[in-house]
Amino acid sequence: MSGRIRTAALAVAMSLALVPAGATTASAAAKPNLRACYDGNCKISITKKVSFRVDPSFVFTKLTLSFNANGVHVKASGPGVSGSGYFSGRGGSYTINGITIYALSLSKKRAVLRLTTG
Repeated sequence: MSGRIRTAALAVAMSLALVPAGATTASAAAKPNLRACYDGNCKISITKKVSFRVDPSFVFTKLTLSFNANGVHVKASGPGVSGSGYFSGRGGSYTINGITIYALSLSKKRAVLRLTTG
């Protein structure tokens, strides 16, 4: 093997060695963009309980979403106000102060939710 080819082969091998076996791509491991939900309109995929700020025009300023394989728990809070609810299964929904949360898919490990207003 010539010196140039061997050097190139070693460089490729070293760059591959830096990626651990079973590593996921950045897009697959990306966290949900919860800031996109501030206006009450977004689609998110979550793998654990999340909390995020929402526009104060909804009366509450923080929305917390958690789930299991059977349903989604919703909690809304803000200065002097709070509310909560639960809905079950894929296709279910819950509305609180103008934001409706829909379960597009639901499993033990992941929930895909759509938030809409109006």
